[in-house]
Amino acid sequence: MEKRDFEGRQIEVDEEGFIQDYGQWDQKVAAILARDDGIEELSPEHWRVVNYIRDYYEEFQMAPMVRKLCKKTDFSLKEIMKLFPSGPAKGACKVAGLPKPKGCV
Repeated sequence: MEKRDFEGRQIEVDEEGFIQDYGQWDQKVAAILARDDGIEELSPEHWRVVNYIRDYYEEFQMAPMVRKLCKKTDFSLKEIMKLFPSGPAKGACKVAGLPKPKGCV
């Protein structure tokens, strides 16, 4: 693992840039991770996805499956892919501060 600078904070990330300590995430970290993925600014729609993923993770200690994510956020998979071009796992879960999901997202 390596440490990455997030505006003066050193946070451990894996080789794909997923932060390893869920508790070190905040909205500034999310914005930096989003920019890494080509998302210049997080819209209210982005935050709806990110907040649902974080809430789900806090309750179940895992990322939600794609079907559940779509149902609970009222976005189709196509809409989520438009918001997070690298997908629900590599994009949305990374921006939400989750460790890299082990299963389907």
